[in-house]
Amino acid sequence: MTADFKTLDDIGDIRGKRVLVRVDLNVPMADGKVTDTTRIERVGPTIAELSDKGAKVILLAHFGRPKGEANPEFSLEPVAKATAEALGRAVGFAGDCIGGKAASAIAAMKDGDVLLLENTRFHKGEEKNDPDFVRALAENGDIYVNDAFSAAHRAHASTEGLAHVMPAYAGRTMQAELEALEKGLGSPVKPVVAIVGGAKVSTKIDLLMNLVKKVDALVIGGGMANTFLAARGTEVGKSLAEHDLARTAKQIMIEAAEAGCAVILPVDGVVAREFRANAPNETVAIDAVPADAMILDAGPKSVEVVNQWIDRAATLVWNGPLGAFEIEPFDRATVEAARHAAGRTREGKLVSVAGGGDTVAALNHAGAADDFTYVSTAGGAFLEWMEGKPLPGVEVLKR
Repeated sequence: MTADFKTLDDIGDIRGKRVLVRVDLNVPMADGKVTDTTRIERVGPTIAELSDKGAKVILLAHFGRPKGEANPEFSLEPVAKATAEALGRAVGFAGDCIGGKAASAIAAMKDGDVLLLENTRFHKGEEKNDPDFVRALAENGDIYVNDAFSAAHRAHASTEGLAHVMPAYAGRTMQAELEALEKGLGSPVKPVVAIVGGAKVSTKIDLLMNLVKKVDALVIGGGMANTFLAARGTEVGKSLAEHDLARTAKQIMIEAAEAGCAVILPVDGVVAREFRANAPNETVAIDAVPADAMILDAGPKSVEVVNQWIDRAATLVWNGPLGAFEIEPFDRATVEAARHAAGRTREGKLVSVAGGGDTVAALNHAGAADDFTYVSTAGGAFLEWMEGKPLPGVEVLKR
C-alpha cells in the first residue's frame, strides 16, 4: 500500500530543514487541561524521528470550530504544554500560524526543536483551502509531512493544499493507518467479515452499500439491527428503529444477496421496559419481543453466531457496538464478541481493524482494543474510507 505514497523513508537528509507537520491535536479538554492524550501519543513517533534527525519540526493543527476567527477559547497553547509532557521533549508555541509571530518563532528554532503554531482554523483560508493562505503557510517550511489521517477527509489548506506546493510525505501514523486499512478492505485476506453497529441506519447507508460488495458476511447490530428486523416484518416493540428506512434496508439485503454476502441479524435479544443501567430485563427470541419492551442488546445465541463468523474470518472490520454498551448489562454482546475477536487476533488467526467514535470506546470498555491489529482513532475519515470514498488528504500524497 505505502508503495503508493512517499513516507519518511523517502525524505533524505533533513538536518536544518523546516518541516511542516500536519497533526491532529483536536483533543478533549476540560478546565483548560487535555483529558485524553491518545491523539498526541499517536503522532509522537513522527515528531521524534524528525526531531532526532535534526529537522526543525513545525506542527500545524486545528482545534474545535472557531469559524475563521481568532478565539482564545480555541487556542492550542494549552495543547502545546500537554504535547511536551506526552512526548517528553520541549514544545514551543507561536501565537499565529502565518505572518510575523510564526516567522519570528521559526527563525529562533535550533535543529531538532519542536514548535506548535496556533490553530489553523483561526483563518478563513484554512477551511476554504484558499491559495493565498496555502502560500502563507508554505513560507514557513521546506517540506510537508501529513500525519493527520483523521483530518484527511477534508480538503483544507493544511491537510491538502500544502501537498500541491511543497515536497509532501506521509508521517508514520498516516502510514500505519493506510497500511492497516489496506489489510482491512483494500486487498484483505478472505473471508472478510464486517461488524457494523450503532444506533441509526441513516448515518451508515453508504457504508453498508459499499461493504456488501466487499465482504463475505455483514453482521448488523445495535439499534440499526432493529430497522432491518422491522423491514423483514419482525415486531420490535418499542425498540429504536427507523421504520421509514424499511425500503432502504430491504434494498441493502437484496444487494447483499446478489453479491453473495451473508447478512447476520440477531436471533435473540435482551429486552427491557426502560433505558437505564441494570433495568429489569429478559432474553427473548427475536420474534417474541413484547410490545411494551425495547431490544437493548443482542442475546447470547446471537453472540454465539457472531463468534462463529469471527472464527471463520481471516479479516474482520468493525465499526459500532452490538448493543447499548454504555449501560450495564446491555454491554455484554459487544464485550464478548470484542474479546473473542481479540483472542483470535492474539493467536495470529485474524487481522482485525476497527474504528469510528463509539467503536474505540466500546473496545476499550471490553479491554480488547490493545489486541486488535489496528484501532483507528479517526472518526469521519475512517467511515468515509469504509464507504469507499477517496480522501483528499490521502489522494494528494500518492506518488
